[in-house]
Amino acid sequence: MEKASCRQELTLEICVDSVASAMAAEQGGAQRVELCDYLAGGGTTPSAGMIEVVRKNINIGLHVLIRPRRGDFLYSDLEFDVMKRDIEWCKKLGVDGVVIGMLTRDGSIDTARTQELIAHVGTMSVTFHRAFDLTPDPIKALNDLLQLSVHRLLTSGQQETALQGVPLLRELQVRADGQLIILPGGGVNPTNVSEIVAKTGVSEVHASVRRLVESNMAFRKDYPPMSSNKVLSEYEQLIADVTQIKAMQEALHLKPNA
Repeated sequence: MEKASCRQELTLEICVDSVASAMAAEQGGAQRVELCDYLAGGGTTPSAGMIEVVRKNINIGLHVLIRPRRGDFLYSDLEFDVMKRDIEWCKKLGVDGVVIGMLTRDGSIDTARTQELIAHVGTMSVTFHRAFDLTPDPIKALNDLLQLSVHRLLTSGQQETALQGVPLLRELQVRADGQLIILPGGGVNPTNVSEIVAKTGVSEVHASVRRLVESNMAFRKDYPPMSSNKVLSEYEQLIADVTQIKAMQEALHLKPNA
């Protein structure tokens, strides 16, 4: 009975980049979404309009990525100012949490600037994202985050996927000792989510499970392309997949959303 009770406390977070995906995440049984823009580049901050409309259309938790651009996590003073202003907008729009991450030139956690951002957060939750996975010393980085009283750490265990990163994830979970939530993310899907949870002892997981959806456009042109990255056509988009989310919800024995 205790094991079943513990399973019910698991939280499934789905990474999304559209209103449709956020609504699909809730429909699939997720407890929270991380809202981003430009997932093809690792994610950037969504617009205020996107945040507002998503907030009005879902009843589950809403965390928003605060990342002014793709690429590394060493930010200029102007980029840092953008991050602070975006956090202020998140507070005004009723966001439950923000997802941040900054490094110094040597790859360490930028504790000073992280602390400054936290000062702007108010009552929102703070997740430090996968910038952690590019730090040279993950144990030192974890200790820095514990000193900062960050609520949550999103990480793949410094590997390409969370499944590959299980050994470090398990160590981080033990070292955090309940002071910080370890949130595995990176390649998490219905076929491996139970294994990741079982081997690490975590209480939350993060996934981006999507499917191709055809455009409703009747008139179509293949040229000129709207993006230099020709992975998808202009008539395809990636939307959160309700079926895969439900499969993960069932694998984790989570209660369906009311």
